[in-house]
Amino acid sequence: MHIAPHDNQNKAIVDVDHDLVPLNYFNIVKLKKDEVFDYAVPGYETCIVPATGTVDVDVDGAGFANLGHRRVDVWGGEPEGVYVPVGAKTRITCISEDTEVFIAGAKYDKVLEPFDVREAELDVVQYGSDDTKTHRKIKHILGTKYHDRVGRLLVSELFTVGTGGWSGFPSHKHDTDNLPDETRHDETYNFRFKPNYGSGLQMLQRVDNEPGDAYHIMDGSTVMIDKGYHPCAVLPGYEMYYFTILGGLSQRSLKQNFQDTHAEQLHTIPGIMDMVAKFK
Repeated sequence: MHIAPHDNQNKAIVDVDHDLVPLNYFNIVKLKKDEVFDYAVPGYETCIVPATGTVDVDVDGAGFANLGHRRVDVWGGEPEGVYVPVGAKTRITCISEDTEVFIAGAKYDKVLEPFDVREAELDVVQYGSDDTKTHRKIKHILGTKYHDRVGRLLVSELFTVGTGGWSGFPSHKHDTDNLPDETRHDETYNFRFKPNYGSGLQMLQRVDNEPGDAYHIMDGSTVMIDKGYHPCAVLPGYEMYYFTILGGLSQRSLKQNFQDTHAEQLHTIPGIMDMVAKFK
């Protein structure tokens, strides 16, 4: 499902127990200097990631200062984040001129400890190639490094390298708990383009070799992936970014099921198995 760009007025874009992706939560919060935003999400662990601007974060009395250093857009530096335990009372305070903050969440039933992830602690992987039109970089904020400190939530930023090309290919799905071959992970994206009038395409093919759906994605588009194979593409001449939220049903580690029709393409894309190994 595609949600067109809009002013969500700091209210959840994907709220708790959503019909399509009940394992996900997503909000975008925009603040001016010295403005605050208070929240708590019972039943969901969350992660605060400034898209732009700098914030101070308080999680049940634990302080994390000076989070985020990007000024103009998501291409302007490295991401940082704060992990927020299930239901924790949290305050975000804008200390720059303004800020846009992503809040990602996944359903979970245990309360863990808050912590921050700074630039030096990111887990970055780059794979694909210009020749195969699959060249991209993934910056894991809550990735393998924090497997023992997070319940079900995976949070990453994905960038096309260069202009144009495909992402999420070979086509894969993760909508069924069928271990060890596949895990159920609901997924939510928020897209950005450079320049911001660029756009792209999100495919969603629910049955192998049968027609599926396609959504025209623009700067600020949100896409919820409930089931099916889901590659996406950016128009030639533009760069694409998407903020990625994965919430697992029974485990945190993601096990992707690659589409049989395109499985041989796994052998044509340099470094793709390194990418797969990072979603743990």
